[in-house]
Amino acid sequence: MPGNRRLESFLVNGSGSRNGAVDDGSAFPESFVATKLQDAINWARKYSFFPYPFVTACCGMEYFSVAGPRYDLDRFGAALPRFTPRQADLLFVVGTITQRQAPILRRVYEQMAEPKWVVSFGACTSSGGPYDNYAVLQGIDRIVPVHLYIPGCPPRPEAVIDGLIKLQHRVQTERPGQPWPGLQLHGSGRKLE
Repeated sequence: MPGNRRLESFLVNGSGSRNGAVDDGSAFPESFVATKLQDAINWARKYSFFPYPFVTACCGMEYFSVAGPRYDLDRFGAALPRFTPRQADLLFVVGTITQRQAPILRRVYEQMAEPKWVVSFGACTSSGGPYDNYAVLQGIDRIVPVHLYIPGCPPRPEAVIDGLIKLQHRVQTERPGQPWPGLQLHGSGRKLE
């Protein structure tokens, strides 16, 4: 059929005639569809976190209060915790991590599917907190990459929600194969010199 040849020509060559004019495809950049598709995927990812809570100490009570009805993590798409790393994409490391737990945490991280993000929840997780001794890991960033640090001992629920909003912004703006542009920003949003 003549109509099918014209459609095949359009699909192969990327151009076709419209109202007698030749469309050379210059109306949109080449990556227009791919960019918009990536934006839609990132928007869906932004509101569909599946957290894996790796809770070891007292910060766990604060984490559980954030997941409760007063603060409602469901607004951010992070309400359904997964207790298997193979179904999770957001690792909440909550509480003190000892040297004996470090290999277990690393194994949990390696079993998570890509893309994956790690949140360091509290002072003990981020820097060892008040425990400056041989048994406590002085920051989980020594064994797994951390995407978000939530400070405090224990962190307030408002800080956790603010951190989730920042992580959502990061997920929304990241592109595969490119460094995240927020790496050049200070925590307040100022550009680093």
